[in-house]
Amino acid sequence: MPYFDAASAAPLHPVARQALLAALDEGWADPARLYREGRRARLLLDAAREAAAEAVGCRPDELVFTPSGTRAVHSGVSGALAGRRRIGGRLVVSAVEHSSVLHAGEAHAAAGGTVTEVPVGRTGAVDPEAFAAELGEGVALACLQSANHEVGTEQPVAEVAEACRAAGVPLLVDAAQSLGWGPVPEGWSLLAASAHKWGGPAGVGLLAVRKGVRFAPQGPSDERESGRAPGFENLPAIVAAAASLRAVRAEAAAEGARLRGLVDRIRARVPELVPDVEVVGDPVRRLPHLVTFSCLYVDGETLLSELDREGFSVSSGSSCTSSTLTPSHVLRAMGVLSEGNVRVSLPVGTAEADVDRFLAVLPGVVASVRERLGAAPVAAEPVLAEELVVDALGKRCPIPVIELAKVIGSVRVGGTVTVLSDDAAARLDIPAWCGMRGQEYVGEAPSPQGAPAYIVRRTT
Repeated sequence: MPYFDAASAAPLHPVARQALLAALDEGWADPARLYREGRRARLLLDAAREAAAEAVGCRPDELVFTPSGTRAVHSGVSGALAGRRRIGGRLVVSAVEHSSVLHAGEAHAAAGGTVTEVPVGRTGAVDPEAFAAELGEGVALACLQSANHEVGTEQPVAEVAEACRAAGVPLLVDAAQSLGWGPVPEGWSLLAASAHKWGGPAGVGLLAVRKGVRFAPQGPSDERESGRAPGFENLPAIVAAAASLRAVRAEAAAEGARLRGLVDRIRARVPELVPDVEVVGDPVRRLPHLVTFSCLYVDGETLLSELDREGFSVSSGSSCTSSTLTPSHVLRAMGVLSEGNVRVSLPVGTAEADVDRFLAVLPGVVASVRERLGAAPVAAEPVLAEELVVDALGKRCPIPVIELAKVIGSVRVGGTVTVLSDDAAARLDIPAWCGMRGQEYVGEAPSPQGAPAYIVRRTT
């Protein structure tokens, strides 16, 4: 069964498996002890730290291992903010950061700090000048991911790092998605990553803090990992994480080029094979293994379930795969279609034949889901109306958009359709539909029912 969700968790790399099994035999003792078994464990830990530091591009004494990438982010954000408390209480982040960064920001705001989100364009990248404009007085820390976890867009880290240096603001880079493919551009002050993203075992993160960065670890600490990650190290997993990082880096150039070719094929063929599809993210400045597209008139959860039945494991940022029924914050920030969203992220070693079969299966799956949801086109009425109202209250994505598509042909050119919807996804998906179908999105207005009314003018 083809597994196409490496951005969530990459399969365990063979080198990681070998290193893990070996370290279970050799690295079970306490590396803080002076007897023979402890010294052996300490040698393994030191070697793992040196290997990871080399891949990150920092000194070994600047890097600590944490119980997860999320813990690395939380510790990095809270420690840097505390260390620069006298500077101010402002935290600047991009609008498309991983939830771990946004949750750290929420905790900071709840404690009395302020958080500024820098918007992104339709490709998902921040404007370095817009980011620099927020680095004013009182900014204690800035955060920017190296590449986006949902759409693969690479961020202008070098340009933002230079702006942060000029403003005297440390920059924390979440490199979880990109570290296995290559080093992060110079200029960062703190860096966080997660081993299971590059084929290491789950439960290992890393946090690098450059010398000279003011940093005050928060919460209880002990003598381990420089006081920044208390508790007994999971040494076998750490050894496996470092070994697999070195291995995937050695393969990155050749494998990245091969997977980029497969992703290019998906980016080009999906819009040809499936009507009403938007491929999102930067087509050039992106991770080599990841592509995301959204299908009109499709429920994302159902689409993923049907692809699973066909043997393909993919993920989605679509609102209907979330218990909150709200669109992905990344897709929302980009202003792109959220319904029927599919993220394909190819693991190392993906076979070309599996990609070909995915492209062969996808059109039929999408057509089947659309038919099930009643998304077949409806002929226009003989007498065209000036305006129509679609009551989609209580209906979830993509039904409001489907019902809009069914009636747009029943109003004259220049006439309007007003869609009443209490689904948060409609605020994003109705304007996106207009852009894809050449209709004019007039805007949002209140309705007597209290729910938003989305007004669309027929132009074609």
